[in-house]
Amino acid sequence: MLLRLLQEGERLAMPQSEPLPDVGSRCGALRVRDARHNWRIMYRIDADAVLVLDVYPKKTRKIPDEVIQRCRERLKQYDAAVKAAEKKT
Repeated sequence: MLLRLLQEGERLAMPQSEPLPDVGSRCGALRVRDARHNWRIMYRIDADAVLVLDVYPKKTRKIPDEVIQRCRERLKQYDAAVKAAEKKT
């Protein structure tokens, strides 16, 4: 449901979503709870897509450094692939 709202252009704030400028611009984390875990869905909003960067169970107050690094790396790879595709057209 929350991803659908993002796709439709809805701006989400706490408690559903938190901004993550440490990961990158237009990045955030959706806060989802099920019976066993608090989940975080790391995302970036682009003009034509909502990129899901990572999903992990939240166990501590701080986002693990490896999750932030993994998201940054995935964004770098995605942006490079988009740039390469644009050059071909």
